[in-house]
Amino acid sequence: MFDLSLGKLILVLIIALVVLGPARLPKAIKTVASWVKALRRLSATVQLELNKELRLQELQDSLKQAEKSGLDNITPEIKASIDELKRVAKSIQKDFYDTADQVKSSVNDVTHSVEQLDPSKRNVTNQAGAIGQSSVSIGKDDNVR
Repeated sequence: MFDLSLGKLILVLIIALVVLGPARLPKAIKTVASWVKALRRLSATVQLELNKELRLQELQDSLKQAEKSGLDNITPEIKASIDELKRVAKSIQKDFYDTADQVKSSVNDVTHSVEQLDPSKRNVTNQAGAIGQSSVSIGKDDNVR
């Protein structure tokens, strides 16, 4: 670390012994050793945090690239499956609208027939027709994507 050879280390210990004295030298060595341990721990912690940040940055970059590429890089089998699902969804939507139109037509026929009845029966049928109309309009507002 400091490129100290054995001779230089002995020279530093002799100077420390003369300056600090034999009573304070062991305490000074323990203090310096604890500082070195604390610096190593701090260094390891900083290095670990930097590695985590780098990995996080790499993941974010990968995510951005994936978002940019979008659906361009998916396999042909997945594209075919997506197209098939869209086709089936449109078919189901068409069937739903056809059924809704048939129900609307039936409700209109019943309403027309009720108009031929007396006024007391007409009120009940008008309420049923309003319920049928609202359920058909609710069904048409739901779009399948």
